[in-house]
Amino acid sequence: MRRAESGEVVVFDVRPEVEYAAAHIPGAISVPAAELAARLADLPADVEVVAYCRGAYCVLAHEAVRQLRAHDRKARTLGDGMLEWRLAGLPVISGVA
Repeated sequence: MRRAESGEVVVFDVRPEVEYAAAHIPGAISVPAAELAARLADLPADVEVVAYCRGAYCVLAHEAVRQLRAHDRKARTLGDGMLEWRLAGLPVISGVA
C-alpha cells in the first residue's frame, strides 16, 4: 500500500470487472486479464506493476505478469490475492472508478 501510495508501483486487479466492482484493494486499477493485451499501450511503461487476482491458486495474476514481462514491463504478483487480503482484515472498497 505504501509503495502504491507513493507512486513506486501501480496495482492491477486482473479479475473480471464484476469482481473488481464487488471489492478491491484501495487504489487498484481494474485491468481484467482478458483485456490486458488490448490495453497494453495505455498502461504505464515506467512504473512497476503489481498484479493480483482471487487468491493463492488463481493463475490470472501470474499470466498477466508473464504477458507484461514479455513486453518489457517491470511486473510482479502480489504475494496474496483478494481472498487472503480480506481474511487478513485489510481495507477493501467497492464500486468502479
